[in-house]
Amino acid sequence: MSNELLREAAAKLKKAVPLMLKHQIPTTPTNYALWYAYVGQSSPELNKQLDEVVNQYSTCPPSQGERLYQEYLSDPIELDVIELRQNLDAMVTDLSQSLKDTNVDANQFQSKINNNVERLNKIENEGFSIDEVLSLVKSLAGDAADIKNSTLHFTEQLAHAQSEINQLKIQLKKSEHDMHYDALTGALNRRAFNKDIKGLVEQNPQGLCLIITDIDHFKLFNDTYGHQLGDQVLKAVARRLGESCHEGSKLYRFGGEEFALLVPKSQLGRARQLAESMRRSLEKLVLKDKRKDQRVDNVRASFGVAQYQDRDSDSTLIERADKQLYEAKRLGRNRVMPIT
Repeated sequence: MSNELLREAAAKLKKAVPLMLKHQIPTTPTNYALWYAYVGQSSPELNKQLDEVVNQYSTCPPSQGERLYQEYLSDPIELDVIELRQNLDAMVTDLSQSLKDTNVDANQFQSKINNNVERLNKIENEGFSIDEVLSLVKSLAGDAADIKNSTLHFTEQLAHAQSEINQLKIQLKKSEHDMHYDALTGALNRRAFNKDIKGLVEQNPQGLCLIITDIDHFKLFNDTYGHQLGDQVLKAVARRLGESCHEGSKLYRFGGEEFALLVPKSQLGRARQLAESMRRSLEKLVLKDKRKDQRVDNVRASFGVAQYQDRDSDSTLIERADKQLYEAKRLGRNRVMPIT
């Protein structure tokens, strides 16, 4: 790295570290990378979202920091999946080569057998001596031992490779799960949402409805009870919303305290009824803070609902549902919009 680049990097760190201390950000590699990018202003959207998070929480909670890092700076889960798939491909290639080697050994053994049969016929037709017979027997025995060792080696390789492949498949399945599910709430994540809504809009949009919901006054939970209980609220809300999903609808953590539901082959009225039943269900939610012996029973949420219209794209559908959510907030929260 040139002296100029080193000076630039040092200058960015001098800006990043005081900001991290100011906002009580843990000094982890992920956070360093996040705030280094922030002071470097390499991504205006990252800076905007990070500012919003800090304004809301007066810090950047680990879940939010990890989300921003994965969205704007890196994607370690996807890299893990790619690496696992490459490992599986390599294992299959090794097995294929080993099988080829064993087939070559078998062909060579067959060739030797044929030669020995010719020698045996020659001995039988032309007469033989004890030394010739012993030599033939030794040759047959040696060839048999060679093919036995070759086959045994391949069998051992096969068993070992099968065990490794099974482990890799388990890891791959977990990584692919992590790639599409939110670690905190267990709901599908924004990556899965983007993929699914795009696919539905392009392939089967008729009757598709989108519900976006936001927990009302969520910052108050964190300020009053702490981030730990705030996380428990997110988990409980996700669980309650997930229990209401039916007929192919799916729940996604849209970001922060926002969740989204894709409801295919429906209509606005039915989707609105679903949202209303979810809103009422959340009103009955009760959590207990055992450390402070406090009861939390004021979980409320606002909902915005939109149905696919001709020529909609995924972004315009999201925009209309988000507009309805904003209207629900403006009218006093804890309601579903549109009204009818």
